[in-house]
Amino acid sequence: MFAYLDNSATTKPCPEAVAAMVEALETGWGNPSSLYRFGMDAARRLKAAREQVAKALGAESDRVFFTSGGTEADNWAVASSLARMGKRGRHVITTAVEHHAILNPMKRLEEQGYDVTYLKPDALGRVTLDALQAAIRPDTVLVSVMMVNNESGAVMPIGSMAKLTHRLAPDAIFHTDAVQGFLKLPFQAKTLGADLISVSSHKVHGPKGAGALYIRRGLPLPPLLLGGGQEGGYRSGTEATPALVGFGAACAAALPTLREDLAREAALRDRCAALLEAIPGVELLGAREAPHILLASIPGVPTQNTINILQDHGVCVSAGSACAKGHRSHVLEAMGLPPEVVDGAFRISLSRFTAEEELAQLEAGLRTVVERMRRP
Repeated sequence: MFAYLDNSATTKPCPEAVAAMVEALETGWGNPSSLYRFGMDAARRLKAAREQVAKALGAESDRVFFTSGGTEADNWAVASSLARMGKRGRHVITTAVEHHAILNPMKRLEEQGYDVTYLKPDALGRVTLDALQAAIRPDTVLVSVMMVNNESGAVMPIGSMAKLTHRLAPDAIFHTDAVQGFLKLPFQAKTLGADLISVSSHKVHGPKGAGALYIRRGLPLPPLLLGGGQEGGYRSGTEATPALVGFGAACAAALPTLREDLAREAALRDRCAALLEAIPGVELLGAREAPHILLASIPGVPTQNTINILQDHGVCVSAGSACAKGHRSHVLEAMGLPPEVVDGAFRISLSRFTAEEELAQLEAGLRTVVERMRRP
């Protein structure tokens, strides 16, 4: 049996997404901007996909703008926000535990003369409201805080943070990278309070190459790409209709049983935590707040060794973020964990398709890791 426990890296496309993509590739491959019937059929499919994603986000469909994924949506949010704010301020706030799709644009901003404050997490990976309040200044123009950390599973108080930002810095824009929170936590874009929200398709059983940026009504941003004026003029370029149709289908498939699925994932997470706690040498880390993420470590055993042995047992887990290869986790370092814990850390991430048997397979594999690596 193959136990796939790396769903925060990517998810298996659900049958509904695959079927919708195949149909779009075979019969709906026209250009959505074309004015004849074949093109208008593609446009209809694109409109339906936007409505499906918007419903899952709790947003009006005309506030959802498609991208190639979460990284593009994050980069767009940062760059366009500051272009809009102009010379109103040079202070930006984010956290030390963001995805590199935020951290690397922040480094570029520092090179351009912006003052960037990186909020530090506690030992469980959580960033507090008090930390944000202490950091906001009169010249703050952008705050970007992720909804769920992709390594620790910590959940940030995004609604309260957005409200605080708008009260203390009324002109500032508040963005959240919700890639790990979308369809994992209950929220409605219309009431969350964030001005900008980034989401991704392949984290929710849709295809890779699709994502979206929610833009609050009344917040005009400069275009991301110039050209034919697609996506309301914000992002020019012929839309990747099959991928976006798959994204929409994945969202629609998740909604009917979402509450039950998330409760089941949280129960599996807790069951997994109990199994790991019973294995000598395994330490649980992180806040354990998101229903699908569990962080652990075998101090003294390099993560790659753990991954290799588990792979031999047919189990897939991750060395922190799969998007940043070959680097020690900046998230775990920011949490203040000892080097031997950081170097032995691995992440388990679940989905609605995770089976109980996969956890038993993980347990057996980890017992082999501990026995083999601790052998004199």
